[in-house]
Amino acid sequence: MSRLTADPTADPTDRPAAGPTGEVAAGPTGGKPDEPIAGPTGEKPDEPVAGPTGGKPGRAVSLADIAAAAGTTVATVSKVLNGRPGISDDRRAQISRLLDERGYRRRGAVARSPARLIDVVVRGIDTQWSNQILTGAEEEAARLGAGIVVTATHGQLLGNRQWLAMLARRHSDGLILVVSRLSQGVDGELAKLRIPYVLLDPIGAGPQSVPVIGAANFAGGLAATEHLLQLGHRRIGIITGEADMRCSQERLDGYRAALGRAAVVPDDALVRPGDFLSSGGYKGALELLRLEPRPTAVFAGSDLQASGVYQAAAELGLRIPQDLSVVGFDDVPLCGWVTPKLTTVHQPIEEMARQATRILLALAYRGTPPPQPKLELATRLVVRQSTAPPPGV
Repeated sequence: MSRLTADPTADPTDRPAAGPTGEVAAGPTGGKPDEPIAGPTGEKPDEPVAGPTGGKPGRAVSLADIAAAAGTTVATVSKVLNGRPGISDDRRAQISRLLDERGYRRRGAVARSPARLIDVVVRGIDTQWSNQILTGAEEEAARLGAGIVVTATHGQLLGNRQWLAMLARRHSDGLILVVSRLSQGVDGELAKLRIPYVLLDPIGAGPQSVPVIGAANFAGGLAATEHLLQLGHRRIGIITGEADMRCSQERLDGYRAALGRAAVVPDDALVRPGDFLSSGGYKGALELLRLEPRPTAVFAGSDLQASGVYQAAAELGLRIPQDLSVVGFDDVPLCGWVTPKLTTVHQPIEEMARQATRILLALAYRGTPPPQPKLELATRLVVRQSTAPPPGV
């Protein structure tokens, strides 16, 4: 397991984007991870201290104080505090900054000085999908006055003693766990450390109290398959992700639902497991394309897997889309680089990371839970050049 740590001395105006190189920007405060600064949850409600604005100790900051400073109403501030809709992004950002700067804290919030640092845990940092997750998380954290530390698990279980000890030493304010597997009992250990966390595209079901952010995977699988059916395809193969991943199962369920609506009997021989990587797409495609009769279209569970389908088709002398139609999932930049350009299902990857970061920081700094525990962002089909009617139609 590797760990990429933010540079605590970085100038926030010259902040490198998080990405495959592992470079992650420090938060705008410039504070060291193991020397937390005072902040919105660092004081007890009956013992307010001077906040970032430099005010003298006095009474606790109220919603009315925040509303007056923002030039708005208490009701609007309450909406921001509770994550309710109906407020512009600019107004929400202004009020969120004031809540943090003035040190507002709900009654009963746990007293802990924030480090202005969150951990983002991903499986790896070598894909465009991961790069977009890190970009979204870093940009939103920086906007809200925090930095990020990145941990790559490489598919291993997360939660050994060494990792937990590192979390405790740097006083991380919270965790975003992206497609990560937790060791048994880690939830309890994080609770002891008073570290909130959110799940992004989780593997399996997490605790009911933990916020979950994902995409409409079922709807995406349904749309991809319906597109192929409308073109006239009936033998449609699918290469899924790992079986224990929720998003993988939901995309497969959408595929099966679309077949059922079109009165096409599902054929288990046309379903192949994958790993969301190019190698899995290549292996699954070779198996599918050697069937008799072979499928005339393949729905790949990710754009990377779709690139593996392209490779297998080329080796077998099949042209895309004349002989084989291909649909991916994610809509990463790769879709515009391959020839022909890939039809795919767009999921808002960076926005998912921004939402996860926003929810996490509201939990960490104000004790504010999201209005709903599961947030599902919409997906949409993007038709490019890799799909066409099947041969002879």
